[in-house]
Amino acid sequence: MEAVRFGNDGLVPVVAQSALAGEVLMVAYADREALERTRATGQAHYRSRSRGELWQKGATSGHTQTVEDVRVDCDGDAVLYVVRQQGPACHTGAPTCFGEPTGGTLTRLAGTVAERARDKPAGSYTARLLQEGVAKIAQKVGEEAVETVVAATSEDRARLASEAADLLYHLLVLLEARQLPLDRVLEELDARAR
Repeated sequence: MEAVRFGNDGLVPVVAQSALAGEVLMVAYADREALERTRATGQAHYRSRSRGELWQKGATSGHTQTVEDVRVDCDGDAVLYVVRQQGPACHTGAPTCFGEPTGGTLTRLAGTVAERARDKPAGSYTARLLQEGVAKIAQKVGEEAVETVVAATSEDRARLASEAADLLYHLLVLLEARQLPLDRVLEELDARAR
């Protein structure tokens, strides 16, 4: 924390970033006490500029941020909290304070699949597949897996990329049908990467 250069007001901007998706969730401010409390508890703490008081993210809403890492930028004038966000990060109910996630392609595609499940637009292949149920979707995942294996062993890289994309898409549809968020899968992958 010695590397942190606080402003004249005793504050430093803090960017909260998803440990799973790399998405920027929000920007707030911290003082020395907030940083110390964050390190001591593993929960994100900030200093409210308007109220002038220490606050823990999610203390009232339940939308907490478990802090996995605290980093200081090269100039010491900004801090990064790498967090596991529970629920939406923004007080408006949005996933991030910057609107809808712009994160990775899989995250965006999972969001589109969830939108199709909710809105059921006419003519949507995704909506139709979801209506057919888990067994049909699982069968489709199996078919796409076989096609991916065939492409990997006997076709060119472009065909393999296309089949792998089909497999990932159908897997996301299956996760949506089972109401298993992509973040849960990313958590599992993250645990395996350690």
